[in-house]
Amino acid sequence: MTDQTSATNAETRVVSWLLARNPELDTIPDDLDLIENRVIDSLDFMEFVFVLEEVTGRANLLDGVSVDAFRTRAAIRRTFLAG
Repeated sequence: MTDQTSATNAETRVVSWLLARNPELDTIPDDLDLIENRVIDSLDFMEFVFVLEEVTGRANLLDGVSVDAFRTRAAIRRTFLAG
C-alpha cells in the first residue's frame, strides 16, 4: 500500500464518520466549514480527534495546531493526512 492509498483510506474513514453523524448530508465538500456548519459540534469534537488519531496513527493531534486545522476537509487532509 502506498502513502497515497493510506491517505485516501484515512480520508474515506474520516468522511464516513462525518456522514454517519450527519445523515442529512450526501457529501462533505472540501471547502465546507465543518465547525460553522455544525458538521462537527462541540460534543463530537473530541471523538472526532480520536478518530483522526486512530486513522493517522498519531497521538496528541491538538498539540500545536489551531482549530482551523479541523475546519474543512481540505485543511484536515493538508494538516493530518498528507504524507
